[in-house]
Amino acid sequence: MAVKIRLTRIGRHKDPIYRIVAADHKYARDGRYIEQVGYYDPSKGIENATVNEELIIKWLNQGAQYSDTIKAILTNKGLIKKAKENKGEAVKKTKVVKTASPKAEAKPKTKKVAKKATKAKKVEEAPIKEAEVKEGE
Repeated sequence: MAVKIRLTRIGRHKDPIYRIVAADHKYARDGRYIEQVGYYDPSKGIENATVNEELIIKWLNQGAQYSDTIKAILTNKGLIKKAKENKGEAVKKTKVVKTASPKAEAKPKTKKVAKKATKAKKVEEAPIKEAEVKEGE
């Protein structure tokens, strides 16, 4: 599911107010959304937009994309930079440990394929016998 942080319009005719929401990209603009993370009144300006920082950072770290207007709001609040720093710290905290494990053999999908694979294995494992040549015949 591709999540976008975007605006949904509320308010009355010629006096819009927007909710800032995390929504699936397939949902309609003013339709369903996953979570409301703030609101924005364009008559008051970007500086006065109200945003829940924890929720925004959570969604950005989970890979949510944002619209152009949301980018302006988040940049003004300094949340994009903060989310990138938090994501970097989270990556540093999780340490990847590689273990040397033998290669796992894939199981064949059908019985016929399984029989062929076992026959091929037996042929590979069987020792090669050299032909004896009799001298003098």
